[in-house]
Amino acid sequence: MNLQESIEQQYERFLEAAQSSKIILLHPDSRLRSPLVARLLDSQDYHVLYYAMGPDDVSVDSVVGGMSHDIAEQSRLFGRHLNVLSVREQADVPTLISALVREFVDIQDRNVLLILDEYDRSDEADDVQDFVELLSGQLPEHSRVVINSRTMPRLPWVSMIAHQRALLLQDDTIIRRDFYGTLPEADYDLEVFGLGPGFVLFNGKTIDAWEGHLPRLLFFFALEKPVVTRSEICRAFWPDLDVDQAVNVFHVTKRRLHKALQFDMDILMHDDGYYYINPALSLDYDVMRFVSALMDARAHAHEKPFDKWQRVADMYQGPYLQGHDDPWILARRQDYRAGFIEALSHLAQIRLEADRPEHALGFLLRGAEEDDFREDLHQQIMQLYDQLGRRSEAAAYYQRLMTRFKKRKMALSDMTQAVYHEIMNR
Repeated sequence: MNLQESIEQQYERFLEAAQSSKIILLHPDSRLRSPLVARLLDSQDYHVLYYAMGPDDVSVDSVVGGMSHDIAEQSRLFGRHLNVLSVREQADVPTLISALVREFVDIQDRNVLLILDEYDRSDEADDVQDFVELLSGQLPEHSRVVINSRTMPRLPWVSMIAHQRALLLQDDTIIRRDFYGTLPEADYDLEVFGLGPGFVLFNGKTIDAWEGHLPRLLFFFALEKPVVTRSEICRAFWPDLDVDQAVNVFHVTKRRLHKALQFDMDILMHDDGYYYINPALSLDYDVMRFVSALMDARAHAHEKPFDKWQRVADMYQGPYLQGHDDPWILARRQDYRAGFIEALSHLAQIRLEADRPEHALGFLLRGAEEDDFREDLHQQIMQLYDQLGRRSEAAAYYQRLMTRFKKRKMALSDMTQAVYHEIMNR
């Protein structure tokens, strides 16, 4: 196969992969990253917007300002929502993302593809990483972002993959395991369980000498990304302390982490401003296995593989780090929960197609119990009750649901109410 054929094959693989994910990273180890970017720029399948990060792009202000200027030369009307923001609005990330999303929505001729090239120039910018992560959850349906980087960006790729917000593409291969490329080929010394209360085993025995919950959570925090910065850690754990105080508490917490695991090596390595779990440490992490199983089930989804989706559901032993409510934990929890509910939804559909509605109902009820805000599940549950001739149970379910939402000072969506009234009026 010659170079041009290889690039076309990779391009076709990209088109296929982009159907199911919002952000696609061209993995730093890809041999044909630059040729693929050139092919994407020539794509007729997308309305392509291109921005190459510059040496000054070490803040969200700089990146968005540069995008607004450069992309306006490619797409004449781009920037009309961003450029009217006040200085105060530009400093508000949700407002900034909302304006950027409106720029994408205004493009209607084709699907939108934003290419962020030379992304590694923003490696040190915590706020840029946070911005891209938040953007991945709010992109319009017709929009995708491609990241081309010489290093692995500091994003929570595993949790984003679980929520179908991201994938890693290495040439024409989607990475489905060992997402950060750090798993050693050895027997596992540590067994790490993040789905549920969160605990660690060493040689089959639970480690409990953490001297508080912070060293344990610091360990899990470092597992979530390829690398983390000290400032990122301090913002996540001690946002109310000044910088010097937070740094001091961090070093105390790091020492306690090393002490708890009692290894002759540093657990949290430090290199050029970045911290990461020692790659020499042999560990088995249930979150990684869960997301790998999820990726495997997705890859065979057209075959309706009940056993693969069941494996995903069985591996989910509870909400991520259950019992803790730190903002970073809640964000990761939402992502892994979405992957679990995805598996349950597929299991329910497979059972429905096999004319086993009772089993399907069980899977949907389990999903709704896990995430009470998923009104699509509530709607399917009421419809199944009706299908099974149990209309009174559909009515009772709706009343309980309405009561729970009222207690939160929330209203059920028009769609959920319409499903209920349709069932009752028949």
